[in-house]
Amino acid sequence: MRKIRESAENYLETILILQERNGSVRSIDIAAELEFSKPSVSVAMKNLRESGCVTVDGDGIISLTPQGRQIAEGVYERHLLFTKWLVSLGVDQEVASEDACRIEHVISEESFRAIQRHVNARE
Repeated sequence: MRKIRESAENYLETILILQERNGSVRSIDIAAELEFSKPSVSVAMKNLRESGCVTVDGDGIISLTPQGRQIAEGVYERHLLFTKWLVSLGVDQEVASEDACRIEHVISEESFRAIQRHVNARE
C-alpha cells in the first residue's frame, strides 16, 4: 500500500513541476519526464482522477485539483528542503536530489518540521 501512495505522490509532484515549467501538462509530458511508458502513466492518471487528485479535460490537459495540489506542494516542499540540507552537508547535488526523493515519502510530518526548523535556523 505504501508503494502505491509513494507512486501517486511522485506523479502529483511531477505534474506540479511540469505545470510550473510548461504551463500545461499531458500524459506524454509525464511519461517523458519520469521515463515511464505512456500506458503506465495513463493507468496512474485514471487512478488519480478516481481519487480526486487530478482532472483531465477534453484536450488531454491534466490539472491538479485542490486536493492534488496540496499533496504535490507538500511533497515538493520536502524535496526542496531535503535536497538543500543534504547539499549543505557536502552531498553532490544530483545524489542529494535522488536521496531527497526517497526521504520525502517516508518521514513523518513531525520529523520533517523539526528538520525544517533546524535547517531554517542555520540560514
